[in-house]
Amino acid sequence: MDENIISGLNDELENVIDEGREMLDRAEIKEKIEEARTEAELLIRKHPIQSVIVGAFAGYIFARMFKSDK
Repeated sequence: MDENIISGLNDELENVIDEGREMLDRAEIKEKIEEARTEAELLIRKHPIQSVIVGAFAGYIFARMFKSDK
């Protein structure tokens, strides 16, 4: 019976460790996304006209890609 208790505790501990790792991974991803967002904002503020032109061109390309041929 003691082995069952120890086994159960080991399983519980393993689950908690796995959840902790998942939380750290999510935090790292959020941090990387925030860094990319900040860099993009700085680039747009530094080159606003070029950013508008690139955005318009990208919108045009996406519209052409998803345009239905009716």
